[in-house]
Formats: sequence, structure tokens, C-alpha cells
Amino acid sequence: MKRYFRNKYGRAALAGLLLFAVSCKKDYEDPSGPSFDEGVSTPNALTNIAVGLQNWHSANRTSLVYTTIAASSLLTGETYVVNAGNTDENQLYLGGNNVQNTNVIVTGMWGYANKIIFDANRVLNNTGTVVSDPNYASGLIAYTSMYKALAIGTMATFWNYVPDTTGLDLDVSFISSQQGFRKAIAIIDNALATVNANAISATFTRNIPAGIDIVNTLNALKARYALFAGDYELALATADKVSLTAVSAFNYNTLTTNPIFTLVTATNNIYQVVDSTMSLPLGLRPDPADKRYPFYVTISSNPRFRVKGFYTANIQSIPVFLPGEMTLIKAECYARLNDLANGLTELNKVVTKQPSADAAGVGAGLTAETAATVDELLNLIYKHRRIELFMGGLALEDERRFGRPQTERKRTYFPFPFVERNDNSNTPEDPAN
Repeated sequence: MKRYFRNKYGRAALAGLLLFAVSCKKDYEDPSGPSFDEGVSTPNALTNIAVGLQNWHSANRTSLVYTTIAASSLLTGETYVVNAGNTDENQLYLGGNNVQNTNVIVTGMWGYANKIIFDANRVLNNTGTVVSDPNYASGLIAYTSMYKALAIGTMATFWNYVPDTTGLDLDVSFISSQQGFRKAIAIIDNALATVNANAISATFTRNIPAGIDIVNTLNALKARYALFAGDYELALATADKVSLTAVSAFNYNTLTTNPIFTLVTATNNIYQVVDSTMSLPLGLRPDPADKRYPFYVTISSNPRFRVKGFYTANIQSIPVFLPGEMTLIKAECYARLNDLANGLTELNKVVTKQPSADAAGVGAGLTAETAATVDELLNLIYKHRRIELFMGGLALEDERRFGRPQTERKRTYFPFPFVERNDNSNTPEDPAN
């Protein structure tokens, strides 16, 4: 029997995967795999698809982990290209119109995100009829929804419009990035409601890769995307539900390795951190005593500044979210709601935190900040988000949201890949920059 990736997004993902070897084909067949329908006919089959989402999300050069970190860090100046022969990364480093619609980072992120959504939909659309155990079904829905929300949120972070849905060879319509963030929130809300009705079974958690705290991650992503969508009340309330002692991370092993370490840190051939400023302008740069700087950046001889943080070993885990992100979300929400006092209180929880007091080991260990106005507070929040979440894939969205000058980034949004434009007449015009 043959398995067909009948949705063009499945084909797009595989096209990204095979870009170096073959031209794009209309269908990709796996003669050894089950048929398309058989692939969703049992709980085990659905679980296998769900588990595969983590590989699409986090395992290689065109996975969402690599592409989001590479794109955000290069576009915002956190990193620079060591070897210009890495053409796709170098396009991002140069920015502007140098970023082509065929760029492997752009096409890979787009294809993999849509492939994740497509596979997630297969799981979510069949769980109710295939899985009889409500607690197992709850885990399957929650885990799958997490990756679907991450995929939509990633596209909304890097494109000003995202597909509204997926279908079989249809010209899908597009929604704005802000609507995309709200769509991700709606997916998470459904998952959380499902878990509240039926707790996730231990049987399900034993069948998925270790490392992910599903419920805390769903709430963390909801808080993140609510902030990005400008729903500050919702973001504030949701961030407050996330345990700051929770550790939720993508785990790696000697077969499936940390892609940033494997491709970047170990080779020193693609990109490296720029310098001690952590890409921040005068007035916002790290304090020399900030303990987060030596956590994220190591000093060497050639080059002098090198990637560190969560990218120092091939089996090192990469967090899905950091505790400091949740606290900074609360600080920003208070500030944007004109509550200076509470915003400053939350900010200083991050500023004064010692590394040993943080579940991920990230701590500034500084004296408390002061701010006389909300605008001053927002500048400080931006500064500490950029340091606390360094090379975390969120810097580009932060620059846009805080209204930073265009000169501080190489490009604001990606162009749309030709793999989409050539198949979909509804694809929007590319953003100017």
C-alpha cells in the first residue's frame, strides 16, 4: 500500500526536506508505509503521528527550532554569519531584498509548520472516533494541539499573513498574523478544556517523548500568543497559571541531537553571536555584572564571542519556554495596562533573580531597576526580554511589538515561499521589508 501526502502542505514540507536533492514533485509516496486512511485507524497510529510532530518541530536544519532561532537571531543582529558560503543564513544576515522566496530557512519553516498543522489535524479529526479511553484521548488532543499552536504561532511571528486552514489541493485563504495568534489561542483553549474534563492518562504520557510538561506548556504558549495579539488581560491571567518551577523542554539524544549545537556551536561554520552588546543599542545593553551574559555567551579566541546557553552539547535540552518569559509577560501586561507599580515589581523579580533560583538556570543577579513612567518601564522590559530570552526565537516579534526602529533589524517579515505562491492564487503580496 502507498501513503500519499495529498495535502500540498505535506508536499511543501517534504519539498523543503528534499530541496537539496530533487525538484518538487506533486506527490510523495512511501511504499513501505500504511495507506493514508490506515494511518489514523488505531490509537497507536494516531499516537505515532503525534510523536512525529516533535521531530518535525525540533530535529534538524529545517525544523522549527533551528529555523526560528536562526532567523530571529540573524534578522535582529544577535548573531552574524561566520561563513558566507552558508547562502541561506547569509541572506538573512544581509536582510532586506536579499532574503529570497527560495531561501531554505524560509521555505523550510513554512513547509514544516504546515506539515505539522496538517498531521495535527489528522490526529485531532480522528481521535474522537478512534480512541475510546477519554483520558488517553485527552492527552492525545492536548499534546497534538500544543504542536499545532506552536506551528501557527511560528508562522504568525515571521509572516504578516498565515493560512487560515489546510485542505486537499485547495487554494486556502489567509488571515493576518494577529488573527493567527488568536487562532493558536483558540486551539489551546480547546485542549485545556479537554484536559479539564478528563485528566491526561499516565498511559499516554508514557507513550510520548519525555520532557514536555503539557499543561504548563499550553498555558505558557497561550500567555505568549495573547501578549503578541495585544490581549493583555488574558496574557496576564494565563501567565499567572504557569508554574515557575516547571521544566518543559525538547529532549535530545545521540541519534536526534540538539540542532543548534550540532550545526552551529560544534562546527563554528554557520553563525555566532556578534559581541557583548547582545545586539542591543546604547542605553539598553547588558550591565557588566549581568549573570545572564556569561550564561548565553562564552569568550574564546577565534571567534571571540561564541554561542553558549542551551546549545553547548549534542544532547542538551532546549526549553519550550522559560520561567522568566512568564514573569516578563506579566510585567509587560501591567505596563501596557498603565499599572506602573505592579509592572516594576514583576520586572524586578527577573532583574534580581539569581541563576540558582531559576528552573532553567537563567538569572541576572542585579540590583532592582527603577522607572518613573510607563514608557521607561517598557524600555526596561524590552531590554530584559532581549537578554533573558536571548537566541530564543522571539526577538523579531519583540522588536515589532515595542516599536523599535527599522534600522535595528534586517527585515520585519519574511516573503512568501514560491512553493506556496506557485500553488495558491490567494497568497498575499510579499511585504516590502
